[in-house]
Amino acid sequence: MPFSSLRPARTRAHDLPTELHTELPTELPADAGRAATGIAVVLLAQLMLVLDATVVNVALPRIDADLGFGPASLSWVLNGYTLAFGGLLLLGGRLGDVRGRLRMFQIGLTVFTLFSFLGGLAQTPTQLVLARALQGAGAAMAAPSVLALLTTSAPDQAARNRALALFGAVSSAGASLGLLLGGVVTDLGSWRWTLFINVPIGLAVLVLVPRFVAETPRRPGRFDLVGALTATLGAVAIVWSLIGTPEHGWLSGRTVAGFAAGLVLLAVLARTEVRHPHPLVQPHLLRDRERVVALAAMALVIGANLSMFFLVVQYDELVLGFGPFATGLAFLPFSLGVFAMSRVTPWLITRMGPRRMVLTGTAALVVGYVWLSGLTGTDDYLGSVFGPVLIAGLSTGFVFMPITATVLSDVEPEHAGSASGLLQTTQQLGAAVGVAAIVSVYAAGAVPGQFLPGLRAAFLTSAGFSLVAFLVTAIALRPRRAPATVTALEPDRAPVADAA
Repeated sequence: MPFSSLRPARTRAHDLPTELHTELPTELPADAGRAATGIAVVLLAQLMLVLDATVVNVALPRIDADLGFGPASLSWVLNGYTLAFGGLLLLGGRLGDVRGRLRMFQIGLTVFTLFSFLGGLAQTPTQLVLARALQGAGAAMAAPSVLALLTTSAPDQAARNRALALFGAVSSAGASLGLLLGGVVTDLGSWRWTLFINVPIGLAVLVLVPRFVAETPRRPGRFDLVGALTATLGAVAIVWSLIGTPEHGWLSGRTVAGFAAGLVLLAVLARTEVRHPHPLVQPHLLRDRERVVALAAMALVIGANLSMFFLVVQYDELVLGFGPFATGLAFLPFSLGVFAMSRVTPWLITRMGPRRMVLTGTAALVVGYVWLSGLTGTDDYLGSVFGPVLIAGLSTGFVFMPITATVLSDVEPEHAGSASGLLQTTQQLGAAVGVAAIVSVYAAGAVPGQFLPGLRAAFLTSAGFSLVAFLVTAIALRPRRAPATVTALEPDRAPVADAA
């Protein structure tokens, strides 16, 4: 019996003897080149979708000067994208399962590319915010299909592990690359090019993807309309409440009412999903303890990362005097750290297992954020910022692949889109929670006209997020002894489960 058909009964990769992990294919499949090209094309689209959440950050002052937003409404250039993206991901994942993942990927990417172009032409604040929201809607339709297309395009287990590692690298480094790209095009051209740059990339992907990526089978079944509405509106209500907390406060009527509405809608969703024959979110996906723990760890790591971006960008510009390009360049160590780790995490996961990798990475994140909490007005970049930013990049790259593999472990092929949507919804909610919490902590200690007061407490809060991720992983992902017996694995099950 070939090795690929073996799987330990009721266990995961971190329970297996090391020798079982080291046997990888020694010959490339006949279609390996085509598969690799398909994976590269899909990852390029994922990078574009992720970096667009931050690419306009460093251009915000020039957008404000050009279109006249005002301080209260300027944040909606970012929030419009986040709100639509985070609110519609679950719906996008289920549509991919039912209608075909390649089809939904193409539709979503078309919408995203079109409104990138129209956003670059915007002449009023309303036009730009509307275009950003519709960009986010297109991204939510395309993004959940990315993971499913990656795993189906990979010809073997080794290729699938590498694809997951690159997906983690692209997803985690995309935010910092967005800052760098935004700084370059804003300094050299105009803020409008932060949107226009998506157009040629989107068109190239749309032309190439049908040639190198095969459609996945459609899963017939009655569409869960109530689940779609409650999941979308519930997620939108929670994200809307979170992004408003720095301005309105955690106990304001707006925030409390938004959270209450979101929780009621999610309660209706939970009740609906248990009863519906074809639910939007499969209840069994959330009954797996390890999957839930991995989702929680992902949310905490993302929340800490995005809050770090928010604070370090301002420190670089307001304290160190960096311009948009230099600020983006200052995050290059983070991106390089993430991509460097993506080269070794497929090898490391077979030897360390997800649990030890996540523990190591989150512990290092705590160290990096505690280091940043000591920033002062007399520090320089190389002495006080470069080191912790590099640590954050290496550590993030270390944890993303094992978390992603754990979330997708043992997911039936027909539910891969839903699981991917659940993972990426968790990332968006984690980002919103992290930024809202850290900004609120910062604001509590801030002094008008000064940036440094409140900074220490904010970075220590980021360290606290990472520490909680470490503790949750240590407590809930306990290693278990591998069973003595080995049972056959159905040939059509995704081998990525073996890596988690």
